[in-house]
Amino acid sequence: MNFVFISPGFPASYWNFCDRLKQRGVNVLGIGDTPYDELSENVKASLNEYYRVSSMEDYDQMVRAMGYFTHKYGKIDWLESNNEYWLEQDAKLREDFNITTGMKPAQIANVRRKSSMKAFYEKAGVPVARYHMVDRYEDAIAFAESVGYPVFVKPDGGMGAEDSYKIKDVEAMNWFFSVKQPGVEYIMEEFITGDIWSYDGISDSNGDIIFETCVSWPRSVADIVNNKGHLAYYTANMMPEDLAEKGRATIKSFGVKSRFFHLEFFRLVEAKEGLGEVGDIVALEVNMRPAGGWTPDMYNYANSVDVYSIWADMVVYDKTYVDLTQQKYFAAYAGRRYGKPYIHTPEEIRERWGSKIVLDEEIPEMLSGAMGNHMWTAKLDTEEEKNEFIAFVQDTF
Repeated sequence: MNFVFISPGFPASYWNFCDRLKQRGVNVLGIGDTPYDELSENVKASLNEYYRVSSMEDYDQMVRAMGYFTHKYGKIDWLESNNEYWLEQDAKLREDFNITTGMKPAQIANVRRKSSMKAFYEKAGVPVARYHMVDRYEDAIAFAESVGYPVFVKPDGGMGAEDSYKIKDVEAMNWFFSVKQPGVEYIMEEFITGDIWSYDGISDSNGDIIFETCVSWPRSVADIVNNKGHLAYYTANMMPEDLAEKGRATIKSFGVKSRFFHLEFFRLVEAKEGLGEVGDIVALEVNMRPAGGWTPDMYNYANSVDVYSIWADMVVYDKTYVDLTQQKYFAAYAGRRYGKPYIHTPEEIRERWGSKIVLDEEIPEMLSGAMGNHMWTAKLDTEEEKNEFIAFVQDTF
């Protein structure tokens, strides 16, 4: 089997996907823009060959790289990046090189555009917020008045929480129209007050789930980005039954096959007319890749598994041989930002939490907007311990 992995050196942990494939006898071929000598030894060892392009944004260069691999190794069986940014390009390369596994361009709009996602959530029986595609100022005002302020606006095809805003009144609407980017399609939705939970996992070629887990997120990552706040989230040690039910139905609705997924939902903390009562689940958005940053490693710590092996098993065997019955934990992430007056020093954090700390890392600048500048992740037994850990890391004077 010939597998082309796009950008094997970023994010930093993604070499693990390549490594597990190679362990299973797959011929793993990497394409990236990092010079070979600057790749980590882990990345180098996980690949059979690496082709460096000067820009991964240059499609002609990507085609030449694929042509080289095809000429040297024969037909390419798989191509994947597991990265939201490259989903559209991945799909185009699959189509152009007749790769029959993975999503094609016709499917991408359904999983990239917030407006297109809603029909699939509704098909799965999950309520969705009312929305308006931003065009004229007068129409945006009329929509906000019809659903009531605040409203939330973000790029329809955007990634993460960048360029996303909670609009509380007409004055804020005026400000948004003065700063919104030309040429960007924005979606405006009625505001939902709820806790955010994600249903994450891996599906097989029939769209059946072979691994599932859940993550609890802060209510507004956009506020964290815009206000330079603290990010804290955790992979839970249990799966709420209603979240699993809605998540599985949503995967079937989207026809998600042979890939990682990350589906986001609100759990209402206030009743919302037309959507549900307190505690009900409402759609947010879908992402057809693992959650960002170090979250795949948090899946591992919380579930006592190796998701990289589960994913590689899916690719090679269409099932997994990983034992999914191991003890479960809370894997809690707490980020810090430079310049804030923290109560506890890094040394005190390490001394207090000791071997329970599983990640203690500086964060690359391109991820720091949401995640902070330094992260601490711990594997913990109880919810009380999880809450104490986050407070210990992030409390300031």
